[in-house]
Amino acid sequence: MAFNHSEKLINQIYDVSFKADVLVIGGGPAGAWAALSAKKNGATVILVDKGYCGTSGATAPSGNGVWYIPPVKEKREEAMRSREALGGFLSERKWMKRVLEQTYESVNQLAEWGYPFPVDENGVVHKRSLQGPEYMRLMRRKLVKSKVKILDHSPALELLYDSNGVAGAAGVNTQTGETWSVQASSIVIASGGCAFLSKALGCNVLTGDGYLLASEAGAEFSGMEFSNAYAITPKFSSITKTAFYQWASFTYEDGTIIEGAGSHKGRSIIAKTLQKGKKVFAQLDKAKDNPELQKWMRIAQPNFFLQFDRMGINPFEDRFEVTLRLEGTVRGTGGIRIIDETCATSVPGLFAAGDAATRELICGGFTGGGSYNAAWAISSGYWSGEAAAKYALSFNRNNLDRTLSRKHVIGINEQRTSHNGLDANEVIRHVQAEVMPFDINLFRTEEKLSASLQRLHSIWHEAKTSLKENKGNIVRVREAAAMLATSRWMYTAALERKETRGMHKRLDFPKIDENQQHRLITSGLDEIKVTADTHNFQTV
Repeated sequence: MAFNHSEKLINQIYDVSFKADVLVIGGGPAGAWAALSAKKNGATVILVDKGYCGTSGATAPSGNGVWYIPPVKEKREEAMRSREALGGFLSERKWMKRVLEQTYESVNQLAEWGYPFPVDENGVVHKRSLQGPEYMRLMRRKLVKSKVKILDHSPALELLYDSNGVAGAAGVNTQTGETWSVQASSIVIASGGCAFLSKALGCNVLTGDGYLLASEAGAEFSGMEFSNAYAITPKFSSITKTAFYQWASFTYEDGTIIEGAGSHKGRSIIAKTLQKGKKVFAQLDKAKDNPELQKWMRIAQPNFFLQFDRMGINPFEDRFEVTLRLEGTVRGTGGIRIIDETCATSVPGLFAAGDAATRELICGGFTGGGSYNAAWAISSGYWSGEAAAKYALSFNRNNLDRTLSRKHVIGINEQRTSHNGLDANEVIRHVQAEVMPFDINLFRTEEKLSASLQRLHSIWHEAKTSLKENKGNIVRVREAAAMLATSRWMYTAALERKETRGMHKRLDFPKIDENQQHRLITSGLDEIKVTADTHNFQTV
């Protein structure tokens, strides 16, 4: 009798098996930097990607800025200070300084590798933005040249363990249907955040999978309340690049200006207008009479304009309808908690990087957007890969044939109820119904959050025994479980933070509370706990 995917995983019957010192889960910029760094430090490395490494994820199809600041004390001081109040004073100068230094070095390395940074008419090279297609194409070439083994279209579905802790992962190739396993001495989770299948550009592979894997291993999270990022996007498009909306005017359908609406401080007004069932239009009219600015904008983010060019819209001259699209923790700041400068988690041998890890360390409680998140992906990827290699190489290379075990995890479970089970797509629809509405997730109150969380908890406890594979959809099953778990961590933390700080808005606690200037550590799957991290922040 042929096994289905979940039966093979349960019985540890894999079609193909591999060994490496370091396993990197995720093929975006953080995963690529982690793999290259681990390889540079003498480790054998396997990288697994849910999509095709170099083209999947939020960075690959996008253009974004990067927090690249020359080593001039005054400039870096201003770069750090400008974000602290916005993030509710939860960031740390120590980490900011490290990220600025590492990003500066690594972006210069990209130039040496051949990344085509633009050069102005004076011969000055500008390195404060990256085009995703060129960037990730270069990173893949470097991975191949460095002899990092890449498993494309191969999402990791569960971690494997031995007496030392994490010892690898298992998954399936979505193109061939083959199950696979990788035995490794250390793991870097760089699988991105969770955008809840909102169709934001490049984000439909970002469903919180790494969060679920980390939690099942016993890792903690930090900043999960800072997870309600909504991006302005044309209603006809999935492109969520918001930087250029600072030059926009927002109007009602009749052309009347929507007072206070904006991309930075006025996004809530846009949301409230949409809540009332009214249409919102935008026009980049503040740049209409500045051809040099328009030229720069097109060079900086060409895909932003591609959507309009295809529709025959001149965004500087024409109005276009916009909406807000949820980006969750991708543009939020919460993620897996890291415990030291190596980007280690609380689980020995498990590291986190990029959007999978918390970005509170440099952003506090407010979105890092593209620029800060890009810098964090580069830096945390580099540090986690270096540390994972050193950790792995502390093991005896000749003793790699270890006995691996697995845990019973949601969606790949031997103990199921006798009925047909929960459908993964049904679970996803239920989760989206709780996390996408503005009146639950953006404008938060105890009443709405508590009611939503109760419904999510109920689904989780049913899914534990009845969410299962149906006709080969094991990847979607685990995605549904990851989104469900992520939503519960988000709202549990949001209930605990009884104030408004950063992007976390509580209508019933509209002011910032100086007694809550601490991070919230979230842990657990069945029973979720939240504790205050009373760490003293280094702000100088």
